Amino acid sequence: MHKTEQKQRAAVVAEAMTWLNTPYHHQGNVKGAGADCAFLLIRVFHACGLLPDIDPRPYPMDWHLHRGEERYLRWVEEYARPVETPQPGDIVVYKFGRCISHGAIVIDWPTILHAYVGEGVVLTDAENTPRLQDRQVGFYSIWEK
Repeated sequence: MHKTEQKQRAAVVAEAMTWLNTPYHHQGNVKGAGADCAFLLIRVFHACGLLPDIDPRPYPMDWHLHRGEERYLRWVEEYARPVETPQPGDIVVYKFGRCISHGAIVIDWPTILHAYVGEGVVLTDAENTPRLQDRQVGFYSIWEK
């Protein structure tokens, strides 16, 4: 891994950690006030200079329960590519409902940071959390290999 990539990954992890304990708020994107899983990723990567300022709104809170269209995955794939083994700063996506509808930032696999309904932005052991088991779809990275 190149030194620039190492620094960028460390910056993503460090910025992500500053969002810890932010309350969950659908379509929220303000650190400390409220965020959802989509805007958490957007704001972290944008703060590190790795993504443009994207605004995927509007999206209803239950969009993933009624449609099979891969809206969430489509924007992830616009900026990231699939990888087999996650590294710090990569993204992990999950299927809830009929399609991929949840994402998290890998801190140090299996530790992830994500915004979850009813919990806010939290650190989670992705391999030992029942609500995430059997929902993981894959890993994505913004860095080229």
